[in-house]
Amino acid sequence: MVEIVVSVAAKVSEYLVDPAVRQLGYLFNYRANIEHLSLQVEKLRDARARLQHSVDEAIGNGHIIEDDSRYQLSREARKKAGVAVQILGDRQFEKDRVWGLGGVGKSTLVKQVAEKAEQEKLFRKVVMVPVFQTPDFKGIQQQIADKLGMKFEEVSEQGRADRLHQRIKQENTILIILDDLWAELELEKVGIPSPDDHKGCKLVLTSRNKQVLLNEMSTQKDFRVQHLQEDETWILFKNTAGDSIENPELQPIAVDVAKECAGLPIAIVTVAKALKNKNVSIWKDALQQLKSQTSTNITGMKTKVYSSLKLSYEHLEGDEVKSLCLLCGLFSSYIHIRDLLKYGVGLRLFQGTNTLEEAKNRIDTLVDNLKSSNFLLETGHNAVVRMHDHVRSTARKIASEQRHVFTHQKTTVRVEKWPRIDELQKLTCENPKHIFEGMKQLKVLDFSRMQLPSLPLSIQCLANLRTLCLDGCKLGDIVIIAELKKLEILSLMDSDIEQLPREIAQLTHLRLFDLKSSFKLKLYSMGGEGKSNACLAELKHLSHLTSLDIQIPDAKLLPKDIVFENLVRYRIFVGDVWSWEEIFEANSTLKLNKFDTSLHLVDGISKLLKRTEDLHLRELCGGTNVLSKLNREGFLKLKHLNVESSPEIQYIVNSMDLTSSHGAFPVMETLSLNQLINLQEVCHGQFPAGCFGCLRKVEVEDCDGLKFLFSLSVARGLSRLEETKVTRCKSMFEMVSQGRKEIKEVAVNVPLFPELRSLTLEDLPKLKVLMLQEIRDGQLLLSLGGNLRSLKLQNCMSLLKLFPPSLLQNLEELIVENCGQLEHVFDLEGLNVDDGHVGLLPKLGKLRLIGSTKVEAYMQLWQLQKSFLFFYGFCSCRQYHIP
Repeated sequence: MVEIVVSVAAKVSEYLVDPAVRQLGYLFNYRANIEHLSLQVEKLRDARARLQHSVDEAIGNGHIIEDDSRYQLSREARKKAGVAVQILGDRQFEKDRVWGLGGVGKSTLVKQVAEKAEQEKLFRKVVMVPVFQTPDFKGIQQQIADKLGMKFEEVSEQGRADRLHQRIKQENTILIILDDLWAELELEKVGIPSPDDHKGCKLVLTSRNKQVLLNEMSTQKDFRVQHLQEDETWILFKNTAGDSIENPELQPIAVDVAKECAGLPIAIVTVAKALKNKNVSIWKDALQQLKSQTSTNITGMKTKVYSSLKLSYEHLEGDEVKSLCLLCGLFSSYIHIRDLLKYGVGLRLFQGTNTLEEAKNRIDTLVDNLKSSNFLLETGHNAVVRMHDHVRSTARKIASEQRHVFTHQKTTVRVEKWPRIDELQKLTCENPKHIFEGMKQLKVLDFSRMQLPSLPLSIQCLANLRTLCLDGCKLGDIVIIAELKKLEILSLMDSDIEQLPREIAQLTHLRLFDLKSSFKLKLYSMGGEGKSNACLAELKHLSHLTSLDIQIPDAKLLPKDIVFENLVRYRIFVGDVWSWEEIFEANSTLKLNKFDTSLHLVDGISKLLKRTEDLHLRELCGGTNVLSKLNREGFLKLKHLNVESSPEIQYIVNSMDLTSSHGAFPVMETLSLNQLINLQEVCHGQFPAGCFGCLRKVEVEDCDGLKFLFSLSVARGLSRLEETKVTRCKSMFEMVSQGRKEIKEVAVNVPLFPELRSLTLEDLPKLKVLMLQEIRDGQLLLSLGGNLRSLKLQNCMSLLKLFPPSLLQNLEELIVENCGQLEHVFDLEGLNVDDGHVGLLPKLGKLRLIGSTKVEAYMQLWQLQKSFLFFYGFCSCRQYHIP
């Protein structure tokens, strides 16, 4: 009977609200909610009737139905009905505050608010950004910019703020969620307009402190997220721990354990996962530990929360995952996997790993374990994770108690007073004036963001130091690092270092060298100025180097004999135009600016090109196509290609230049082409099967010579293409070329782009048809796959018709603006509109028709004559605009 109730409850739960998001409906109001509410009430009645039928049937079969299951379902249904009514509240664009205790579920709530807003398309843009205790204005700006699809050219914080402010105001409606504020955040400093300045901007702010939001941020509406009640706590705990706690011997113990979690989801979920499938004795021991915990002295954290998280930590399986958890606790806000690699390798946390690649793979496994255990949280990027501040405080306290690590920050405590000083393994220090004698076992030293005219002489005593981080430092003379003979990882990212000493070549054990965003660094060619300054040729002495991040100002500085064959992970930027701000998830990234293939294609770069995953080319010279000069084998490992501002380029790939039997770009996932004014074809010639077979996303902008996007032979192979955007291509008149020879070879109906989800075409004045269709003997031989969700057409003044409705059955969003020649959006010929069952686009949720005079007149007439059928035909449409 349990299965029956769970099955029915799962269906009913579609119309219920999780306790953590019970106030979700308060935040939005749109006219379609009136119709939606009626529909949901009807569905709820049906679900309730089905539940009662199943219960009656179960009773008839001799099953026992517990009263609490009936009670929970009816109570949650009433709660849902109340929320549905609140959705109809006033629709003002203002600042709303969501507040409550740490770990109570505020972030989960607003995350679901964001997801709901995007799913229902309530705003043109939805942006959610965590702020944290120490706001990183530059990081906040970058995250918002990424969501808006913009890139900063400005360097100063104020310049970026002005640009962001201007960009946000271009959106008619936008929802911005700022999560986890600890103090006043100056919106103007970030570049976020207030709702008074931009009437279409709605702000939702979360904090633990109501006064921060009410007084300092001047929010209007108040939504408090409270801890879960005892019965709600048990439901969440039971769902997380699984059916094993239904054991009569275990259940009363589990109930008491759940009560010790103080009604906070973060503690409930973490403890339930830690004890899942454990035996009764372990549960009893856990309960005893939770009850015996004394005061933690951690500001803002309840003792029960700390004891719950500490218990969960103790149940992590293996020393490696526990050590990594404590290491993550040292970071604030975002945790970059690359930083875990730097510290973890230096501390030798990962047994049995001999290379950086093996260590990175182990970290990925352990991070996945910590995510599953609720100790780490997703950020949307594989290269970055984060940790809830309660978990972080717990990890730091455990680390200090067990003396795994010491963090020494702006304090006058004398070194001699640190316990077990000779066994220190990791030191994070913000005051380098202390001497290092007696720290022979120190493995990792982090001096990040300090002013260091010179490194302390006593640093040469650190004979076993493996990792040295000087990130963001103001650096002077660092010659002394040549004495650190065992150094394996040296990080100078974001520092203002101007010269690398030639003695860097003495660090023969160096495996990872990070110079990311060290923009003041001056590098010279062999024999150039600066006797004490290192040139790139010095790198060849670092025979163990497998990971390198560096920006080379000019391709002329590349030595002809430079060899990078040992590099496994690298980000090498040639030219001074590239930004380091994006998050890199590829193992190998190469960016080349003003690169002349006839002059600069040295042996080392040629070898890197063959194994690069992420390639950016700007102002490329010396050839008419990318493939012929850079890699005639076809870029067999390339996943992402971006080519821009290269007027010499006529083709991305010419089959005549291909030497590999594997074809070209067999694993490429994204292709971005911008300002290639003489580009004639993306792919020229005939290609073997498999070329572009993994391509998922294509973006083309300002390619005025391009007449079509793909030939039919190439288009037929793009079975994984999901997203296409073409903008400002003045000569393009069709998406797929209509080569009649290729059409005659088609024997059966082969849908093009079967996985295409989003198609955006903007400012294409000559575009006449979206997709080629061929009919032979009454049979449709070529057509579009039927998975398209979003179709946006703007300023395509020559476009005559769209796809037939039969190919748009999954379409959710349709925007047609300024397409003056378009006569028919939907070809209704042959459809029976008199029986009340039109059903044109059953999933369409948003319809916008503007500036297409012929279509508007037609649609207005249709509304007047067949208004009932019109709305019935678009039964899911919640937003529409037809002048």
